[in-house]
Amino acid sequence: MKTIRKSLRRRGTALLAASAALGLLAACGGGGSSGTGGGVKDGKTTITMGLYGVMGFKETGLLDEYMKQHPDVEIKADIAGDEQTYYTALQTHLAAGSGLKDIQGIEIGRAKELVDTRADKFVDLAKVPGTDHFLPWKQNQVTGKDGKVIGLGTDIGPMAVCYRKDYFEAAGLPTDREAVAQLWQNDWKKYVTVGKQFKSGYKGGKVAYMDSSSGLFNAMIYGDSQQFYDKSGKLVYRTNPTVTGAWDLASQAATSGLTAKLRQFQPGWDPGLANGTFATTVCPAWMLAHISEKAGPKNKGKWDVAKAPKGANWGGSFLGVMEQSPVKEEAKKLVAWLTAPEQQARLFDKIGNFPSSQKALADPAVADAKSAYFSGAPIGKIFGAAAQEIPDEQVLGRKDGTIKDIFSQGLSLIESQNKSPESAWKTTDERITKAVG
Repeated sequence: MKTIRKSLRRRGTALLAASAALGLLAACGGGGSSGTGGGVKDGKTTITMGLYGVMGFKETGLLDEYMKQHPDVEIKADIAGDEQTYYTALQTHLAAGSGLKDIQGIEIGRAKELVDTRADKFVDLAKVPGTDHFLPWKQNQVTGKDGKVIGLGTDIGPMAVCYRKDYFEAAGLPTDREAVAQLWQNDWKKYVTVGKQFKSGYKGGKVAYMDSSSGLFNAMIYGDSQQFYDKSGKLVYRTNPTVTGAWDLASQAATSGLTAKLRQFQPGWDPGLANGTFATTVCPAWMLAHISEKAGPKNKGKWDVAKAPKGANWGGSFLGVMEQSPVKEEAKKLVAWLTAPEQQARLFDKIGNFPSSQKALADPAVADAKSAYFSGAPIGKIFGAAAQEIPDEQVLGRKDGTIKDIFSQGLSLIESQNKSPESAWKTTDERITKAVG
């Protein structure tokens, strides 16, 4: 059995690195004669990459290893600390047809927009040798109606529930992770019911059951094949029972005093982890590193991980090769190598990025992984099982990320401003209409 080592800060939790972001903008603007910065000169192939956050390839030495194995290849990677800044620059360069890198990172929330509007700018990776190992739903996210695949999957974010064993014990609830999972098995409504039991049973001070209602909302919607859009690209969140049901249950949690009113990764959430102001949080695999860092050594062994009521995914990325790259054949080989099962397993072992490769999920380095911080929880088994539960078809929309953020803000109106669920929904609907049309 392997114990996963403490991870670098994950992409989704990276602080805004202004200097890195500015470096991306400047670097993408020049590009050299090839337009991507890549090319072949004096027998040496240069491949450029545009990445963001902690995708892990440079930080773990994988790029250096590839260059060692291929002495005729030089890889230059520009990394923006903030994905929003990165994507704004990428959109600009896609529109201009210049300033791109040979390889560009793609965040899941941007995948559908790029598939629908910029697929012609990317190389089709559908038939790259040795790339038939990904989870079906992962590759479907970057596959167009014509079958073109614009990226190969890197990590994913299968979800579980992280909980404080000491708080559960004080509230008279089970603490064993399997017994805890049984409390809410197959139904998020049971998760809220357990919260009401916790609230009535816990007498140890001011501790909320969950951090925020928006975390619950996200977990519920991302366990279904369809969220905000249907297959035709039509907005359906107003009538989709997955979304309306998630809103109703999250609103119930917010109005029942079950939340600490702390949105994940927003101001106050990190101190909430450090000070132990909530007992549970819905956690994708990559969040464990952030929790262990912010909750700190004093809380090691107090946290544990239990299976969520239903498998769901939050987060993940891809690597795409640009059509205009003069070294796209070499870039395709590099992307295939970086996303191969062996490299995905190593990235998980080193920094906790959970694999999107089915073969990597079966690797003992992943399948048998445990977390010492989270009471020895078998995180490879728990998150691997969640990844397998996710529907093969995931209907993404062009503005999924924007809409998710607006819904989180809407639930915050209920928690922090005492708005009624009806009033908050109306405001949320108006904001979505304004933002995406």
